[in-house]
Amino acid sequence: MRYAIAVAEELSFTRAAERCHVVQSALSHQIKALEHELGATLFARTSRRVEVTAAGEAFLTQARASLDAAERAVADVAASAGRISGTLTVGVIPTVTAIDIPASLGAFHHAHPAVRIKLRGGGSDEFITAIATGSMDIAVLGLPDTMPPKGVASRILARERLVVAVSAEHPLAGRRRLRLEDLADETFVDFPEGTPGRVPSDLAFQAAGIRREVAFEAMSTDLILGLVRHNLVVALLAPAVVPDDVRAIPVIGGPTRVEYLAWSSFNPSPAAQAFLDSLP
Repeated sequence: MRYAIAVAEELSFTRAAERCHVVQSALSHQIKALEHELGATLFARTSRRVEVTAAGEAFLTQARASLDAAERAVADVAASAGRISGTLTVGVIPTVTAIDIPASLGAFHHAHPAVRIKLRGGGSDEFITAIATGSMDIAVLGLPDTMPPKGVASRILARERLVVAVSAEHPLAGRRRLRLEDLADETFVDFPEGTPGRVPSDLAFQAAGIRREVAFEAMSTDLILGLVRHNLVVALLAPAVVPDDVRAIPVIGGPTRVEYLAWSSFNPSPAAQAFLDSLP
């Protein structure tokens, strides 16, 4: 099963063999034997291309679940003897401000070196789904204050009002504070429409009856800030992610974002529980 998962993720028998530390002929033989046993072709392949078949997709879903369950069993036994092992998968949104993620993971690794740590970037919606389905242990989320996470356990890390980020050359750069009305004619960069990072700003403008133009969409705060620096757009961001070379101006009645720590409400793994216990 591990070989099949490696081939599916690498889409290459050569890279899968390297990843599994076996010769390619041995891996290919095991895949063929597995396909013969199952009576189905898991991979369509030529000398240059590998694709997962429909049967392969069905097999891989259960194969991953089986391996996860086996790893969890080993981790639970180790935890009963006072040793924390297994895998800790952590999701982090681009605008985390309430937790020093590198420092927290570094301290956790020092305390529990047998745990393999996986860090994933992405959006709050996909993290909530991943936690609920068991493919992620813990995530830091950013959501509107009217939309707490559902289907997972969570606690609030921080609640903050977003600021408008403008370049040093922008006409509004000298203002000490602004109202949403002052931004009505500005061109914005924001996270993609419908994502949790975007929703607080959209709701605030809708509530004020103000239409705004979002001409650029990006998931990367570095890209967002780069566009702001070049005076192409303005952005609404958490104060802590705005660097010194970009002007951050408070907005009266501006959008509020809540940062959450989320984890599985059903039987978290020993590694996940140990990480939660390590956080203040």
